[in-house]
Amino acid sequence: MIQPHFLAIVNPAAGGGRCGRFERATLGRVRRAGIEIEVVETSRRGDATDIARKGYNKGFRKFLAVGGDGTSFEILNGLFPEALSSTARVALGFLPLGTGNSFLRDFTSQGVEYTIAALKSGKRRPCDVIRLRHSQGELYFINLLSLGFPTEVGETANRRFKRWGQLGYIFAVFTRLLALKHSSFPHRLDNSSEWNSNRALFLSFSNSKFTGGKMMIAPQADSTDGSIEYVRWGPVGRLGLLKALPTLFSGTHIQHPLAFRAGAKKIEFRLDGPVNVMIDGEILRLECRSIEILPGAFDAIV
Repeated sequence: MIQPHFLAIVNPAAGGGRCGRFERATLGRVRRAGIEIEVVETSRRGDATDIARKGYNKGFRKFLAVGGDGTSFEILNGLFPEALSSTARVALGFLPLGTGNSFLRDFTSQGVEYTIAALKSGKRRPCDVIRLRHSQGELYFINLLSLGFPTEVGETANRRFKRWGQLGYIFAVFTRLLALKHSSFPHRLDNSSEWNSNRALFLSFSNSKFTGGKMMIAPQADSTDGSIEYVRWGPVGRLGLLKALPTLFSGTHIQHPLAFRAGAKKIEFRLDGPVNVMIDGEILRLECRSIEILPGAFDAIV
């Protein structure tokens, strides 16, 4: 039986505990807007995936991610791949009480206010999902997958500066700048006959524009266009990167002579083994094999 109300999955630890401090007041506003919700809190990493999967099996098709990018990432992986074959589309809304909340920034800077208004009006739009196949299985994401510099920045931010929120991400950028390195991640776009094994500062495969809050890695990304936005930045040195650092926030880095962007439906990898991967704000160590776009696979409440 399809449940008519929302399942709100709350990560109290998101945003360095900010979500836990504000969840009651925020969810109270949702209820006062006339939205019926059932609330479940997470207590460990991966919990939101289990909660979402159980909710889906109980008939929920409308979900609220209360937290950050990691919370929505976990929820998405509790809904897919089952949601691909469902006749009733899944809808996901975002109450951004986490650190980055990057996906929602494509649509608004007003955060909670915007989402509550969208819930009241019933506003939705079909958005794409990207599927990653790796040596141990598959994962789904709606923001981005990144290799190289942004991944190392994200790992450092999570490990050392998490409690500082967006400011911590800036600290991590300068920390990794001091230990700058360039790596090769052999890959090819859309069954090209040529594999790209050139060393690069980073590779990014995006569904939306932002990462780390306000860093606009893929300024031309569009989560509704049925395409993966591919951005590669070649081996920029420390001084060159330091000078160009502000362009990562404006999105003008793609105009750099060493930068390249393209749209693609599928990317294949030929890696020697597992590497650090940033996927929707989560840092994982995976042996990536391919990513592909799933056009309009869910309804975003935006």
